[in-house]
Amino acid sequence: MERVIGWLLLRLPPRVLAALSGGAPLVIDGGQLDPGVNLLRAARARKARYGLIEPTVAVGRARYRRDARAFVGPRTPVGSVRDLAVAGAAGPLGARLYLPPGDVGNGAPLLVYLHGGGFVIGDLDTHDEPCRVLCRHGRTAVLSVAYRLAPEHPFPAAVDDALAAWRWARTNAGALGIDRSRISIGGDSAGGNLAAVVSLLTARTDDAPEAQLLIYPAIDPVTARTSRELFADGLFLTMRDVAAFEREYRGGRTGDARDPRAAPIFADDLSSLPPALVITAGFDVLRDEGEAYGAALATAGNRVRQHRFPSLVHGFIHMTDISPTARRAMRTVAVEFRSLRDSSTRSAGKRPAVNA
Repeated sequence: MERVIGWLLLRLPPRVLAALSGGAPLVIDGGQLDPGVNLLRAARARKARYGLIEPTVAVGRARYRRDARAFVGPRTPVGSVRDLAVAGAAGPLGARLYLPPGDVGNGAPLLVYLHGGGFVIGDLDTHDEPCRVLCRHGRTAVLSVAYRLAPEHPFPAAVDDALAAWRWARTNAGALGIDRSRISIGGDSAGGNLAAVVSLLTARTDDAPEAQLLIYPAIDPVTARTSRELFADGLFLTMRDVAAFEREYRGGRTGDARDPRAAPIFADDLSSLPPALVITAGFDVLRDEGEAYGAALATAGNRVRQHRFPSLVHGFIHMTDISPTARRAMRTVAVEFRSLRDSSTRSAGKRPAVNA
């Protein structure tokens, strides 16, 4: 019901949406929140709101699955979808393979995708629609992987699973109809963190990804940045949520905060990494750390493209049917990553130039 009502309301003109959300648009740090997202924010503000993993992790996981279904309309069509199992660090992991429309044939590119959710929530179903958009509009196969979650499996279990799944994809590329040299890695939020970490751990080896897609990645849990203050409360990811996720992921241990496997920005050497597309949202506590990481990658001599969507929030990849802006943004992400990936293929064997 919430999705249907939202779908109808968000076809209204921006001025009507502004009136329904309480009048004045939300303007912070020189940016104005998308009218559709602002309406959703205002509607949620009228209800008592728990944090993302409150009152319990189990309740938070169920609510996240429900919200992911509510915010997405008809599924984006792709060529085919099938569930399978891939090898994790401690046993099989659930995975889902998306193939683009048409006869892909042998040698298709592949994006290994790691979902967001603070390392605590999220699964294959919550990220089904974003993977479909990346598959169709990015013209790539997508392998979505469900790694182990905290608090049952704290750091570094997710890292170990991400690396094992990455290696499984490369080993089994032929059986999947994939060109082993054209496999990239990506993810959003916590998944963006894991994609960055896998890129670090495989740098300067034959297992390095062709490219990396980092959508509003969680990169630096230590440094106090302006976006963490500006957007600390009242949006879809709060600093209370960030603190809760970090506590569950690290199992209460504080010594892991600067470990590059948890915070890639603290790696001693960021050179010779795969080309990166770093996506940020204007109204997001993680905005500044994602952009700082992109800048650090570029300074280290890597090819980097950065794109900020100024009117959107953390989680916009789930809002593709309640916000036309979010829908266009997600398609733009897919097309831009395809362009970066294809340009990397054309310049294979050459040291990439900086493009920040």
